[in-house]
Parts: sequence; structure tokens; C-alpha cells
Amino acid sequence: MFTAQDIVTLRKRTNAGMLDCKKALTATDGDLDKAAEWLREKGIAAAAKKADRIAAEGKIFFYDHMNGKIGVMLEINCETDFVARNEQFNELGKNVAMHIAATKPSYVRIEDVPASVIEHEKEILRIQALNEGKPEHLVEKMVEGRIKKFYKENVLMEQEYVKDPEKTITTLVNEATSTIGEKISIRRFTRYEMGEGLEKRQDDFVAEVMNQSKGNK
Repeated sequence: MFTAQDIVTLRKRTNAGMLDCKKALTATDGDLDKAAEWLREKGIAAAAKKADRIAAEGKIFFYDHMNGKIGVMLEINCETDFVARNEQFNELGKNVAMHIAATKPSYVRIEDVPASVIEHEKEILRIQALNEGKPEHLVEKMVEGRIKKFYKENVLMEQEYVKDPEKTITTLVNEATSTIGEKISIRRFTRYEMGEGLEKRQDDFVAEVMNQSKGNK
């Protein structure tokens, strides 16, 4: 087993994200040295070391689905124009754009979520927990747990990758950073859906993406 302090210690040692550190410790039964090695093997620690570099080059990707009924415009940055033409970089852009089309995130990173949105969501979650009859001393812990679920559903970098739910989008980008050797950063995106806001049939696009990805293997 491991503690929250172990996660913090591993984060300081490797610069990896809290979620990745938790996964590493879980996979290695709480052994800090093995967890650090696990992060290096996954390329996560190496990607974290590049986090402070400037990525001002890159490319804007366009993706459309269902004959133009769903569209995504996505900007991904890298450090050099050479990498912007790299096959793996372009494959990453295509896959992330498809993921956005399927999952409909609202923000790129947790820090992009306005404080007012988080407080509003927490208040709703508090009321829900109290209405469920939960003791008040447990409500705050439940709210924190449920707000993490909110992030996983609405923040791109926290979402499970639709083609491989064992990975988050953060892990996917970190792997690309490690393999390509430059900082890769998702800057922004816009998702369009034909007739959005109007009442219409809801298609299970995530399932469709999964079937499409299986067909491409």
C-alpha cells in the first residue's frame, strides 16, 4: 500500500502528474524506486522533464465525421516545424481530434475550468449527497471524489482515450513527447455539431469510433 505523501514524493522526484504517480505506485505495490522506473519505462517521466520547454510550432488539425455533421478544429504545438511534419505527430493529432468528436470535452486542462463552474458543480454535488442522506462529515469527501469524475468527463487531458481506455489523453501525449523527443502540447480545440442545441436523435458515437478503430487495425 502507499499514502498520499508517497504520491507527492514521487511527483517531486519525477515531475510526472499526480494521476500517473498514483498509477505507478499501484502497479508497483507502493515501491517508490520501482514506481519511478515504471514512469520512465512509460515515457512519462521523460515527458515531464520537457514540460518547461517552449512549444511554439505545430499544426491545426481538422476532423469531420458523418459527412460533416460533427467537426473538430484542434491546435497541437511542438518545438520545431520538422516535428510538425512528423508522421507520429500527425497521427496523434488525428486521433485526438477523433476523440474530441466522440467525447465532447469542454476544456483542455483542469486549470482551464473557471472557478465559478467548479464551485457551482460542487454545490450541486453537495446538495445531491445530502439528499441521498449522507452524513455531513462525509459530504466534502464525496464531493471531492465526484468532482474528479466531473473532470474525467469534461476535461480533455483527464479523459480516457476512446481507442484505449487504459490510457488518458495526458498519457497519450506524454508517450508521443517521449518517442518524438520534443514537448508536445494540446493548446486548444473547437467542436462543432450540426444542429447542436436542437432536439434530435442521439447516436452512440463513442461506440462507432470504437468500431471504426477496430476496423483500422
